[in-house]
Amino acid sequence: MDSRIASISTWEIFKIYSLSFLCGIWVYFKKIIAGLIKTESSSKNFRDKPPSCLVESSFGIHNYVKVRGTKFHYVESGSSQSPFLLLLHGFPDCWLSWRYQIPELSKYFRVVAVDLKGFGDSDKPVKSKSYSIDVILEELKELITSFGQSKCTVMAHDLGALLTWHFVHKYPDMVEKLILISTPHPNLYWDNLPSQSNLNLSWLCFLQIPRLPEADALKDDLKIINNWHSHLQEKDVFLDAYKYTFSRPEDWIGPFNYFRNLPFIRICDISRQIENMTLLVVGGKDRVVSLESIVKSSEFCEKFVVKIVDGCGHFPHQENHQVFNNTVINFLKVKRPIEKNLERSPSKSLVNKMFGAVSSTVKYGNSVIDSVQKRTNGVVGNIPTLAFSLTQFPGVATKSNIS
Repeated sequence: MDSRIASISTWEIFKIYSLSFLCGIWVYFKKIIAGLIKTESSSKNFRDKPPSCLVESSFGIHNYVKVRGTKFHYVESGSSQSPFLLLLHGFPDCWLSWRYQIPELSKYFRVVAVDLKGFGDSDKPVKSKSYSIDVILEELKELITSFGQSKCTVMAHDLGALLTWHFVHKYPDMVEKLILISTPHPNLYWDNLPSQSNLNLSWLCFLQIPRLPEADALKDDLKIINNWHSHLQEKDVFLDAYKYTFSRPEDWIGPFNYFRNLPFIRICDISRQIENMTLLVVGGKDRVVSLESIVKSSEFCEKFVVKIVDGCGHFPHQENHQVFNNTVINFLKVKRPIEKNLERSPSKSLVNKMFGAVSSTVKYGNSVIDSVQKRTNGVVGNIPTLAFSLTQFPGVATKSNIS
């Protein structure tokens, strides 16, 4: 394992597997009582024909690249002469996650939206070790270089953003800028799972059981897809596309294997902050991750902006794509701030650090402030004073040029 990565304690590992064992007994007991101790894939689950949105070329050119023996599917759009922008989706998702970003961002960038290993049309290795962080990061490194790039901007959501946090810690020189959506830093993510989240500790423990979660995911016509993509309507064509993508037990093996590896590791080389310019985006109503953990994640970044998309849940790039796209375009066009012109308080507290960069992006309506204060236990209680006092300094963007 890379020296920058450390395993969690033996006691924490024991606790997770003990809960997994108890969870497995309970689930099997319920199935026995219900007479359903079998793979629950009804005829509804068999979707032989992909929806047109998954195969048509309106979003870009579909292609494949092989990296370290793994075949990756991707969709590419935009001029090959434009700056390179790599898009990494989350869980349970695929390249289609970026359906509202590809048409817009390809006007400015060479956009490549990848199916992560185990997802979509990319290869789906069965062995859990194929999804270890060391293997994944080396593949991402070679994936970038396979496109002729030594450095690029990465935009990632959820699981893709978790991998990107790890990647930028290991290969900071390969990343120009970062846009991380709905995802705290890995050292905060696993210890701050909301109890009411789709991804809570109970479900995480359940995923450690072999085979059963893959079969369970197919029940009730893939109800898990409805639960995660609750922002989509029941008859939505994209919801049907996701159900096609995850319609077989083997479609879940890879995605679940990430969750059988990532929760057991932390980044230990955090003495140096991430120096790459970073945009942290989160929906104001996200129930999958805590807003407090997103705010605290800024402690790992030297230069960052935080954007709270009001009224959105875990998929702000889909739920309010106009606001999201404008934020991203403006962020990527902004020149790096001239650090020597920024007056900073001697204190390195979270709030002082955060609003040197965030003042121009977060909207400070009373409802947003009240919501943020409640969900962060008052961590950002002094937003208005700090935010507006910092706009006087050169190098800090004003509200007029960032939407």
